[in-house]
Amino acid sequence: MEDLNGGARTHKVSMANRKTCAINGVNDVLSFDIHEILLETEQGMLMIKGDELHVGRLTLDKGEVDVNGRIDSLTYSEGTSNTNKTDSIIARLFK
Repeated sequence: MEDLNGGARTHKVSMANRKTCAINGVNDVLSFDIHEILLETEQGMLMIKGDELHVGRLTLDKGEVDVNGRIDSLTYSEGTSNTNKTDSIIARLFK
């Protein structure tokens, strides 16, 4: 999904019954475990918290990620346009 205004991908989150979540506009998966997934998206860092979380499908060339499990929260932090790639994940999350 390319945007006509500069080539940025469209960011979209679609969730069903807090058990499955399809996310578009993902640039990178920074970390994941069964309780937390941290994604870099076109709209900033996205932290997904829950239980028994699994990345079901990951297609970074298209910017698509599917997450399965019990999803408790989706939290965004500051956009990625001002982040420095050498910053740690924690530093980027709490800027």
